Amino acid sequence: MKPDLYPELLAAGTLAAALERTAAELAVDLTVLPGNWGDTSAAIAAAVPERKPLHVHIGAEQRWFGVTGWSRGVQMITGGATELRDIVRAAVAWGSGDSLRELRDRLPFLEFTELAEAHERGPAAAVGVQWRRIREEAAEEPEFTEFGLLVEAAHAEPRLRQLYPFSSHWVLGFRGHTGVPSRAAVAIVPAHNGRPYRVQRFPHEGLIAEAATAQEAVALAVAHLPADLGPAVAGSEEDG
Repeated sequence: MKPDLYPELLAAGTLAAALERTAAELAVDLTVLPGNWGDTSAAIAAAVPERKPLHVHIGAEQRWFGVTGWSRGVQMITGGATELRDIVRAAVAWGSGDSLRELRDRLPFLEFTELAEAHERGPAAAVGVQWRRIREEAAEEPEFTEFGLLVEAAHAEPRLRQLYPFSSHWVLGFRGHTGVPSRAAVAIVPAHNGRPYRVQRFPHEGLIAEAATAQEAVALAVAHLPADLGPAVAGSEEDG
């Protein structure tokens, strides 16, 4: 930290203390918690149960207070401002349950993605947007046709289409929760360099079966899903 960038931190001793002073100046009631990175980070508790405390940290090379807000295992907002008063206002709005659009309208430095807004609408909306994004990702890789075939075959299968899909290094996984942490129920590795499609536990937790086509791999994956799995539910496995 460059001391000359943050005189209020020097005066208060920690970012948490500086946030408390600023909240008092604005006559707002906040519960400030320790951050993950010592005296230059902090968290501000939210009254809405499903929202995690708003995390606040400082910039190293220029004056900047960054914020991140998570809810039910999903990063919902990010952003940053140069004044602590704006951060306190953001914490009040986040903690009281303002929608993502209301947050951005009130405090334009806050940002959110289309996927985050879909999560706000509910698990079905999040699943639908995530599927669309993965299908678009596959379409942008015309030279890796096996991945595209796999994505389309999986999307055509109703039991997989209702789960939350994700891809990592071209492995296509399916979760019963929309948030993290959450383990994949099953994953499929696309055929590549002469190797067949592989159905496995994600990411490298044991081969279930191999298949010659994407359709066969999808059928095998469905056969190994828990009978009661789906549709995907909001939150992470830690939420129950």
